[in-house]
Amino acid sequence: MQDSYQRVRAHTDALCAGLSPEDQCIQSMPDASPIKWHRAHTSWFFETFVLVEALGLPRVSPESWSVLFNSYYQTVGAQFSRPHRGLLSRPGTDEVTAYREAVDAAMLHAIDQGLTTEVLELIGLGLQHEQQHQELMHTDLLHMLSLHPLEPNAEIDADPAPADREGAWISHPGGIAAIGHNGEGFAYDNEGPRHDTLLQPHALNDRLVTNRAFLAFIEAGGYRDPRWWMSLGWQQVQEHGWTAPAYWRETEAGWHRFTLAGPKALDLDAPVTHVSWFEADAFARWSGARLPTEAEWEVAAPEPEANDGDFYGRVWQWTASAHAPYPGYKPPPGAVGEYNGKFMCNQYVLRGSSVATSEGHARRSYRNFFPPEARWQFTGFRLAKDAT
Repeated sequence: MQDSYQRVRAHTDALCAGLSPEDQCIQSMPDASPIKWHRAHTSWFFETFVLVEALGLPRVSPESWSVLFNSYYQTVGAQFSRPHRGLLSRPGTDEVTAYREAVDAAMLHAIDQGLTTEVLELIGLGLQHEQQHQELMHTDLLHMLSLHPLEPNAEIDADPAPADREGAWISHPGGIAAIGHNGEGFAYDNEGPRHDTLLQPHALNDRLVTNRAFLAFIEAGGYRDPRWWMSLGWQQVQEHGWTAPAYWRETEAGWHRFTLAGPKALDLDAPVTHVSWFEADAFARWSGARLPTEAEWEVAAPEPEANDGDFYGRVWQWTASAHAPYPGYKPPPGAVGEYNGKFMCNQYVLRGSSVATSEGHARRSYRNFFPPEARWQFTGFRLAKDAT
């Protein structure tokens, strides 16, 4: 456990190596958080739930910091307004660094003393939680830098690799299939219980939709034709002036994308990314297909270590499935039960993992979720169709 703890925590610090204190303090939109806040919040998680609540040890930070870095755990106490985290100029980045070091020293000492299985599982949850925030650090930093007129380079390579071939359709005859976590290794509570579900005959494409294909949708007037859009999606297009995926920029030299390594020419064979569920669904309708359900995705996908067909490591993939409880699901008691259960409303499930997902974090049963208008994440999609 010590090795895993140190490896995950060190990766968070490594992501900040090229950032200035000013870079770490900015919040560019209500859905994002300052990098400094991510670093402090992930430390607050271990301090609050492991050191204080599980082990009964004293806090290593002032009591008032709990209000600053509690994200949404109502059972733990009050939280500072999420859209205003960028106003938290204090504590400074050096103080946050010292806070992380103090939490790490206390945690490593506790692990060295020996812990119960229950506490070790709680630490495992905290490490998975920090890996989620590592991906959020990528996406929040990308959004913030994209607004800078000088198009700064964060020197982070987070571009999905292009497809190695044309996609092929994977046919499935339909029938009863078991989905959900099988009980081996870590999983979040929303990944279970494992249960049977009925699939209709269908086919799933084994490659992701590319920039080339999505550009054809744009050039065909896809963003100007309400026929392809859900009503709320069309409203988003009109209100926000969407004409292309997030971070696409049309120049005299052609289309470019803004990335964490600065602006780059659009790679037409790379998977389209930073699209909302509404855009993915509209493209699918335009192309005569649909988005897969999460059950169809899971049945077709290999395990991450046997990845083929772009299922992992490029972009999270929107599905047609709402983030709802599986049959028999009950959220865990206490604050940990707030982690997923209370977000089973107005969200869609994404499957797979992205180029910004931390190593070892992907699972076949993983249920990521975001509201349908979200597109600052590394989100793309693949197509499905009903059998004829």
